[in-house]
Amino acid sequence: MARRALILVEGLSTMLRYVQVAQHLGLRPIVLSADPTRYDYLAPESIEAIRVDTGNFDALIRECSRLSATYDIAGITSARESFYATAGKLCRHFDLPGPNPTSIERCCDKFVQRQLLGEAGNPLPAYRLAANAADVESAAAEIGLPVIVKPAVGGGSIGVRLCRNVDELAEHTAYLLGGKHVWRSSPRILVEEFAQGPYYYADIMGDEVIGIGTGDFGPPPHFVFREITLPALLTDDEHQRISDISQSCLRALGLEWGPTCIEFRWTKLGPVVIEVNPRLGGVPGPQLVQLAYGIDLVTEHIKLVIGEEWDLRKKHSQSAAARILVPDRDGILDWIDGVSRAAAIPGVVEVKLDVEPKTPIVRKGDHRDWIGYVIAASSNLAQAKATLQRAVDFVDWSITPFPTRGEQ
Repeated sequence: MARRALILVEGLSTMLRYVQVAQHLGLRPIVLSADPTRYDYLAPESIEAIRVDTGNFDALIRECSRLSATYDIAGITSARESFYATAGKLCRHFDLPGPNPTSIERCCDKFVQRQLLGEAGNPLPAYRLAANAADVESAAAEIGLPVIVKPAVGGGSIGVRLCRNVDELAEHTAYLLGGKHVWRSSPRILVEEFAQGPYYYADIMGDEVIGIGTGDFGPPPHFVFREITLPALLTDDEHQRISDISQSCLRALGLEWGPTCIEFRWTKLGPVVIEVNPRLGGVPGPQLVQLAYGIDLVTEHIKLVIGEEWDLRKKHSQSAAARILVPDRDGILDWIDGVSRAAAIPGVVEVKLDVEPKTPIVRKGDHRDWIGYVIAASSNLAQAKATLQRAVDFVDWSITPFPTRGEQ
């Protein structure tokens, strides 16, 4: 009898977790990637990573067909938003459970997403679509500075900036259109009103809101997370308002299958939708859900993908918080210390580092700036945050700035 396999088309930070869960469920995880070397960290798990042009749908069909001669393909998915629609199309082709690829594609185009959400009456920041510098300038003048300027298609806050004046607007527009930004589609820029207020996000599976968390960012003009907390301290009415809008967004976008993460700002007018992401929240979001409620979102997603019944019942209720470790300068990382002491503190769940000493640090103003994170959990939020701060205080590092031209 052929072994059951789970096909994973590319992935990002959650890839390792998907692989581990698949193995736990008795599946053989197989990664399809245009560059399998990016998943070298899977080597200790003895994971098969096959080189295939993941941008070529026919090539993916051929590879999955070839694999089906050896394995019983139980499901196909992706841990990467930009390939999730492709995974959905493969599911349709091979008659497997999967998301609606058209819905995913519409959602991944932030302008189309905005249009569909607005038509359904969901609260949004003012926005305009721009194709060139003149369009950007005109849109910003109509909306009023400050504005958010970002690619219409993209993720991880890459290319997203707060532009507070005309100089910052011109500088970032020139960056996006001047060949430095890597576009996933034809260059189209979204110019948005800067919705000011506390940040919240909703973790959703199917049409059920699992939890609502909150986050803080580093200094503008970038949007790099510094701390994430679950659950957010909300009144019952506030929680219900975010839940109601979340479900309205799902209906408007046709996303009532699988995982979704919706981001909000609570402005003076109430909650405003910043973005709908047709995927799980990135690391460490799923870990916080598991700590807070005992629900493993990756496990339940894979169960859905392979046609098994999921279980979204909360096993317990506690608070979880994560601090993102972000360098304050560019240069060479000399050393990083205090990790074992931080990890030994009661209530600290994980201390994760993504860099080694002697690594060059070049900040980009997005999620790629992360060098690690610390997670703590407790029966109450105040204790979780106090534990987190105590652990973070132990972690220290030194970065030697790159030499200036005159010093070389």
